[in-house]
Amino acid sequence: MIIDILTLFPKMFEGIINSSIIKRAIEKQVITINIHDFRQYSEKKNWQVDDYSYGGGAGMIIGVQPIVDCLRSIPNFSEAKKIITTPCGLPYSQEKAISYANEKHLIIVCGHYEGIDNRITHYIDEEVSIGDFILTGGEIAALAIVDSVVRLIPQVLGNEESIEVESFDNDLLEFPQYTRPVDFEGHVVPEVLLSGNHENIRQWRRFKSLENTFKNRPDLLAKAKLTKEDKKFLEMIEKNEDFKVNN
Repeated sequence: MIIDILTLFPKMFEGIINSSIIKRAIEKQVITINIHDFRQYSEKKNWQVDDYSYGGGAGMIIGVQPIVDCLRSIPNFSEAKKIITTPCGLPYSQEKAISYANEKHLIIVCGHYEGIDNRITHYIDEEVSIGDFILTGGEIAALAIVDSVVRLIPQVLGNEESIEVESFDNDLLEFPQYTRPVDFEGHVVPEVLLSGNHENIRQWRRFKSLENTFKNRPDLLAKAKLTKEDKKFLEMIEKNEDFKVNN
């Protein structure tokens, strides 16, 4: 997979793409990440990329010319999936990450806090938002998208099963997990996880997944596919009852 990122701040990406999972994916040649400083494509003096907004208003707006010329410099850019990070975009989700992970070529244009000339929308495929808040630029949003996409590509994590049980994949949040020691400063691993009874462990994990979702993201339950067991667990959760084996 090829990922091209268009930004005014290329150095913001150095630490991420040279670390951890993304670095290993690059070394394995599973992905290629190219960072483009679109300021270099400006036709104005001193590589200026912003200008005053027609109609008035505070702040400067990024012009469309440098971005478009930068896009056109990328081999096969017209065939790539092209997105721009902006608070005005569609909400980003795990479903969207899976969709992008299936692309062969992804281009991300980093948004800007004062905005970009709206004519950029004629040259990209999707506007994407990572949340209802404002950032000084789209670089952090682009990094979040890259990280969430790269880890879904086969051969990157090396453990496909670990992906299957993560939060949001079943429209539910993930269950709590524990490792050694069993007792840390009086905080003990739940007994059911030490029992060796796989069915009881499965039930506990499902219960806790539903409980986390109910408490923190109840909106997800509306679209989750719930079984009879799930509905019984939710009744218990709503009554603030503790987990017990569902016979």
